[in-house]
Amino acid sequence: MPFFDHLEVCNSSELVFGSAKHPLSYGLGLKVGQGEVVPEVKFFPRTLPERDPEGFKAEVKAITADLLDRAVELGVEALQIEAEQSFMETRKPELVAEVTSLQKSLMEKYSDEHGIRLGLRVTVADVRDFREGLRSTTNYNLMLEAFEAAASNGADVLSIESEGGKDVFNYSIVRQDIKGVIFSVGLLGSLDMKLLWEDIVDIAERNGSLAGGDTACAAGNTAMKLAGGVGSMTLPHTFAALVRAVSAVRSLVAYEQGATGPGKDCGYENVILKAITGFPMSMEGKTSACAHSSLLGNIASACCDLWSNEQVENVRLFGGSAPQVFLEVLHYDCKLMNTAIRLGRALELRDALVLSDKFNDPQAFVLSPDVAIEIARSIVSERGYYRRAKSACQKAVALMEASPSLNLSPPERRLLSSVKSVLGSLPEDEDAFKDQMIRTFAGKIPTFRESDYWP
Repeated sequence: MPFFDHLEVCNSSELVFGSAKHPLSYGLGLKVGQGEVVPEVKFFPRTLPERDPEGFKAEVKAITADLLDRAVELGVEALQIEAEQSFMETRKPELVAEVTSLQKSLMEKYSDEHGIRLGLRVTVADVRDFREGLRSTTNYNLMLEAFEAAASNGADVLSIESEGGKDVFNYSIVRQDIKGVIFSVGLLGSLDMKLLWEDIVDIAERNGSLAGGDTACAAGNTAMKLAGGVGSMTLPHTFAALVRAVSAVRSLVAYEQGATGPGKDCGYENVILKAITGFPMSMEGKTSACAHSSLLGNIASACCDLWSNEQVENVRLFGGSAPQVFLEVLHYDCKLMNTAIRLGRALELRDALVLSDKFNDPQAFVLSPDVAIEIARSIVSERGYYRRAKSACQKAVALMEASPSLNLSPPERRLLSSVKSVLGSLPEDEDAFKDQMIRTFAGKIPTFRESDYWP
């Protein structure tokens, strides 16, 4: 598959919620990126599938029915439900098949009876064990079987949050080693994605599903969590922002292997990918506070086509089940964005969402439409995963340093200066960088195998 070598969206005024250059139609009449934002709700059952598979199926069925009932009560016209699997579920492909079929049957019933436009995303867990290798293993085969089971039983969209390079990334992030981040996320992660998404796209195409995309949750969201809130310096926020910029390189690979979106919500880098690919993207922000805290609550919705809540546990609240309550919150957020679209005020609302977060934290800054387009342009201007990752990182450093409004402390500015110096010393040639990094990590991380990425 060819590299993307140009931007599909060059003007930041065209990077806005509810509108994608290459919109999608799928599922039960669902349209995404065609002038409206659609809520995407996901939940976490409390029943453990390996201990009580029948109870697990019954709980998923009950939650799905509860969500569809609440959608009818609220007058929701379009909705996507995401089934994000646990490790335990993915390791039971036969259970995946049953649960997917059960959910899709319910959705078909409600669509027929109430006219709701519906879509079902199934996200398979990355159950690979780094100790046994990433490919040609029992766990890898179970993942592919889970994808096949979901796709052949009604899943409209297939996604995953893959973890290639995660062992090297963990070692690097605690040491604030930008070379290690570029190697683990930009190069290893991309190489793993290339091999993995060849298989996922093949399964999707054979079964009439959409290959929806991957996320850099294992890297970008780990860095975001380590950075913490305002005033926290467990990890410099500028460093977390650089991880996010590099993560766009590896998440882009899914689309270069044939994925079409809609991109998955946990990938905050999706705004950069939307500029490059023109495909619709799901995002999460303030409505994902049930799962994790962030400083990106409003800006994340600026360019979304699906608006998600992340996973919420199936507990009871005064307003109903937690999944029902979060669907209602998502619905009203989407109503506001869709009303702004109809009134011709989408850019005004988008800009308000952006400005409420953009200059308060560098992690938000790199996701603002104008900055995202510049990072996207730096990625497509290069060929090769390493050179793309290095370029994205350099561009993010330059933009943060040049912004007079971005709120950066002296330690954060010193970090940028230090990273800039390291980036300037990196080799131009990918093979030279690869050899240098393999010598660095081969003896320090027992689970790192060159053959996992260069078979």
